[in-house]
Amino acid sequence: MTEKVAGVLRGAGESIPPPEDLGALVERVLEEAADVLFRVGSPLGPVFVAAGSRGVTCVGRAGGEEAFVRRYRERFGRLLVPAGERERGFAERLSAALAGRRVEVPLDLERMTPFQRRVMRVVRGIPRGEVRPYGWVAREAGSPGASRAVGNVMARNPVPLLVPCHRVVRGDGTPGDYGFSPREKVRLLREEGVPLEELSGSPYTATPTTGVFCHTTCRHARRIRPENRLPFRSPAEALQAGFRPCRACRPAAV
Repeated sequence: MTEKVAGVLRGAGESIPPPEDLGALVERVLEEAADVLFRVGSPLGPVFVAAGSRGVTCVGRAGGEEAFVRRYRERFGRLLVPAGERERGFAERLSAALAGRRVEVPLDLERMTPFQRRVMRVVRGIPRGEVRPYGWVAREAGSPGASRAVGNVMARNPVPLLVPCHRVVRGDGTPGDYGFSPREKVRLLREEGVPLEELSGSPYTATPTTGVFCHTTCRHARRIRPENRLPFRSPAEALQAGFRPCRACRPAAV
């Protein structure tokens, strides 16, 4: 580990003290100036993940390690030390969480504004295999009408997959943009079982048997028999037709 830290310091242009002082330097650097760099697998392929004492701060597609470390230092003002043996357990949890398994991984979002953190918290709660529109995220985050601001937060999401911004779609049900490319967004959603063709143009589904309407990907909507499914383009249409919103997916304010 001392050699890794020494290498990081050399890359940052710092002077290296005598070997006998490196042990103390390692502890100081790790506590004050360095986060840990992981390279793990994900549905997008290998990715780099940076984590500090309070949680994961950044996820990026694996390419050149030096370039990622440099961009991280420019954005977060911190060095990165490659993960070692003692971080193996956390690396395994990261891989599981990135793959969509229900594994809790702490996130460090302290550099974000309160609004941005609320948006991230809402999006993190969107279940695998389901999607929600930008307007819904804005409302759930306490800022109705702030759809465009939500889009900006998603575009700058520092921890994609861990905060699944690929599950946020346009109001008409079409996928929209994604930091890793719209094609990757479509692929991720298909792998999660999202019925994209059904969503397009009719992102809401109601049933006369219960008088309830849901987001089309809601777990309750998926249990509706085909002959009892009524598609709607918006919550307003469903409400006007006399349906009430699902209490689980909350397609409209209740």
